[in-house]
Amino acid sequence: MPHTQEEILLFAEDIAKQAGRLLLDKLRAERTIDTKDTVTDLVTDADRAAEALLVDEIERRFPSHSILGEEGTRAQASTTQDGYVWVLDPLDGTVNYTHQLPMFAVSVGVLLNGAPLVGVVYLPVLDECFCASRGQGTTLNGQRVHVSTRPTLRQSVLATGFSYDKHLTHQDNVSNVGRFIKEVRGLRRMGSASIDLAYVSCGRLDGYWEEKLKPWDVAAGVLLVEEAGGVVTNYHNRPFELDEGRIVASNPLIHSPMIDQLKPYVQEHAL
Repeated sequence: MPHTQEEILLFAEDIAKQAGRLLLDKLRAERTIDTKDTVTDLVTDADRAAEALLVDEIERRFPSHSILGEEGTRAQASTTQDGYVWVLDPLDGTVNYTHQLPMFAVSVGVLLNGAPLVGVVYLPVLDECFCASRGQGTTLNGQRVHVSTRPTLRQSVLATGFSYDKHLTHQDNVSNVGRFIKEVRGLRRMGSASIDLAYVSCGRLDGYWEEKLKPWDVAAGVLLVEEAGGVVTNYHNRPFELDEGRIVASNPLIHSPMIDQLKPYVQEHAL
């Protein structure tokens, strides 16, 4: 039996909130913390428990759908395969979470034949749920939102982030921060790509750039920005692909200036 886009969105919102409640319950409890590839790339028992919840619910409701999750719970699909693929980040902002900083989120994206169809980003501490459905706009707790209309970098607040291997490579985004900080009203570092994208979608942030991202970091947030009237590209101002890792998301008015600021970095590293 085929499922409607609305049905998938409502289900994605429901399970994101379930996972968010689980994360809140575990926030101040003792937990197991492990590292992945670097000492700054963390995974906790809360990450794994939240992903297991999401996967259990998806497999129960949509057994024919594929799943790609950050923690690899039972399924590792591809973002380019045909059919429905659920792309999950059960805890985006794990470092924040382990330090009990309140900026973390559950990100649930759904692709259809490789293209974003549904996106949900839920911030449990604030009880804010951003939802987008292809062709249907973006909402925050049920109210339509749009990207900002600030026309210049000088008037803008931007966000960025740093990769987990920043202490091992010169491709570390530091020079970009040095250029942008001189040109903008403010620069923020949330520690969660999905939150950065959600905040661009509702105009709290005017733009965001980052690199070395994974599909689960951005699968939901990209759709939030696009459906809210924003622009999402790679550093070359070409259409963004979930597997390429470098992203620029903003309102339409400052996108070209952001790309211009990134050109020296692109040239330096032959990206």
